[in-house]
Amino acid sequence: MPPPNQRRRAELADAAIALLAETGVHGVTHRAVEKRAGLPTGTAANYFRSREALLVAAADRVGELHYADMDAAGAAYRPSSADTRDRAVDLIAGSLFTAATDHRDRYLAIFELRLESLRRPVLADALCGLLQRSVAFTTGHHTDLDLRIPPEAVPTLVALYGGALFTLVSSAPGEVTPELTRELAGAIVRAAPGDG
Repeated sequence: MPPPNQRRRAELADAAIALLAETGVHGVTHRAVEKRAGLPTGTAANYFRSREALLVAAADRVGELHYADMDAAGAAYRPSSADTRDRAVDLIAGSLFTAATDHRDRYLAIFELRLESLRRPVLADALCGLLQRSVAFTTGHHTDLDLRIPPEAVPTLVALYGGALFTLVSSAPGEVTPELTRELAGAIVRAAPGDG
């Protein structure tokens, strides 16, 4: 059996993300994903044996894309003499704004999956694993950027970020502004434990 085509897997997961954002979890079927991706019937089942596996793949893909965005933001980041917390606010505000505008569908999809996970233990386990990876990734990201945010503060930051992001992506798109995301980022950083 040949190794799986990672590009094709990503195309299918991206199609599932788009459908989750547009139609909710009930609109995500193998056939709908194939149609959305422009692929032949049976392709999705070759990669994802069950609908649940397809939903897990969509969640994993959102995480993968989010981490890539964080890496890109980190690569573009230019350290300043500003206070550590001010630098953290800048990064979080930028991330919130981009996530709630340019990548809004991704996060609508992840919130749809979060609600669905209340009824699907396999999906709940996958999202728990994604959260653990996110905390570890964010901790490393902060260390790489010399933000000096204590590792024990990161789970709180991630939880607060998720709450702020839910508020933003469930708002009318025109309501999301850089000023609002900066205000939310400031509140997140202030509420997190640690000296920073």
